[in-house]
Amino acid sequence: MANTKAQLPVGARLADYLTVGYLAMRCPIGKVRETLAQQGLESQRRRGMPHDVLIYFVLAMVLYANVAYEEVLRLVIEGLRPLLGEEGLTQATVSKGAISQARGRVSAGPLKALYQEQVQPHGPAQMPGVFYRGLRIMAIDGSTLDMPDEAANAECYGYPPSSRGASAFPKLRFVAMAECGTHTLCYAEPGPYDQGERDLALPVMAHADSRMLVTADRGFYGYAFWKHSLATGARLLFRLSSVVQLPREEVLSDGSYLSTIYPSSADQKNQRYGIRVRVIDYTLKGIPDSEPVYRLITNWLDPIEAPALELAALYHQRWTIESNFDELKTHLAEGRVVLRSKRPELVEQEFYALLLVHAAIRHLMTEAAAQTGQAAQDLSFIHAVRVLHRRPPAVGALPPSG
Repeated sequence: MANTKAQLPVGARLADYLTVGYLAMRCPIGKVRETLAQQGLESQRRRGMPHDVLIYFVLAMVLYANVAYEEVLRLVIEGLRPLLGEEGLTQATVSKGAISQARGRVSAGPLKALYQEQVQPHGPAQMPGVFYRGLRIMAIDGSTLDMPDEAANAECYGYPPSSRGASAFPKLRFVAMAECGTHTLCYAEPGPYDQGERDLALPVMAHADSRMLVTADRGFYGYAFWKHSLATGARLLFRLSSVVQLPREEVLSDGSYLSTIYPSSADQKNQRYGIRVRVIDYTLKGIPDSEPVYRLITNWLDPIEAPALELAALYHQRWTIESNFDELKTHLAEGRVVLRSKRPELVEQEFYALLLVHAAIRHLMTEAAAQTGQAAQDLSFIHAVRVLHRRPPAVGALPPSG
């Protein structure tokens, strides 16, 4: 990679300072300091790199993914000056090495705690796409993020297999639950690349409850995970392979049918540990590259309360979570190596910052849509990023930092 670092202009735009102010509004300074105090990370001195400033620096680092650390810090200090009210902050000079050391001292704990507390489903009841028959529509899915090819990162997170030698970058795998109506990514769980999505999904699904309808694709279907998910009280709508043999035990009025799933073929033979499910088979006519048959199962057994056609249409909303992952990788990180931290604890720190910034933008979009009676999912994420993030000129390549 080239070593040319992007520089913010002398006297950065007012909009850039307002960007930092918006991040501080979504993640209030009082909450940041409370979180730091709970973890024993209060700053004892205000010069250099105070830990509350460091939190906002990591958030801004995500939004200004191609800008050098020192320049991002200058922007953050100036943007926070009206909130902090301390002139000494604006005069502090902190090197890139000092920034990395400060990030190491704070580590991932505060960003993780802020994410877990601040980022929750928030779509209003009257907004299109947020609820179905009184239940909040959620989708669970997983993805991966690249990081710098450093020995510590590789040891912690690992590489994906490649048919042509070693892969270029280690990868972090994560699973999250998205609120379909707002595209907000909640309850994310990160792990190494070789950890299965279903394993990562267990603590994510634990956040579901009886007020939700949770959708998931074929990779998450399995007897054990289904049973775990049922215990949350949520309505479930999972896709599974059409080759799975599920006998038609009772055909319902809408063409769906009741069946029973078992943990093993031996259990099925002995009729033990069965769980009753409703199966919906359907096709998509006139859609290029569609599969011959799609199969869904649900624990919502009443076809009057939840007709098969409505559930089939509803399931396809879950594909919006894949566009969420594209937002993280392409529009926030601008298609570069997504995470730029060289050490695992800083990778995790940056991961939660990325999710916090994405959620802040999604909040902005939800508020804008609510004012005009629109669906938040119909607004342009790219446009929202441009509103929040005034791209600085002279953007150049930047080596991984941290």
